[in-house]
Amino acid sequence: MTKEELLNKAIKIANRAHKGQTDKFGTPYIGHIMRVMNYGKTYDEKIVGVLHDVIEDCPEITYEYLLQEGFSNEIVFAIECLTKNPADQDYTEFVKQTERSPLAIAVKLNDLRDNMDLTRFTKPLTERDFKRLNKYLNAYLYLKEKY
Repeated sequence: MTKEELLNKAIKIANRAHKGQTDKFGTPYIGHIMRVMNYGKTYDEKIVGVLHDVIEDCPEITYEYLLQEGFSNEIVFAIECLTKNPADQDYTEFVKQTERSPLAIAVKLNDLRDNMDLTRFTKPLTERDFKRLNKYLNAYLYLKEKY
């Protein structure tokens, strides 16, 4: 299977996994996924970008399923590094686990870039928004040193 075919398969899986989900602004979550994909520089970054939240958001999708669908060990490992485990994992610990994969670092930087995009905010920023953005900025700066 070509990288382009794998990317198309990843998009179909992500569409199924995120169907009906919305982001903090009430817009379809798949928009975030597609923006993270578009920031990717390589097919692998795009594929992982599309799939970076499927394990957390769709219990029937597993690492084994992704391997069976033809995704490489490197791609699946990067997704594992980008998945909170357990779901309430400390954020700093979660960010540090991405260091195990250069591919995961690249995708997490793209994810953070989209999460910090102020043009997505449809209402005035709250104190909670500023705290979240600061958390994302600290993670971005930390990972940028690694990549």
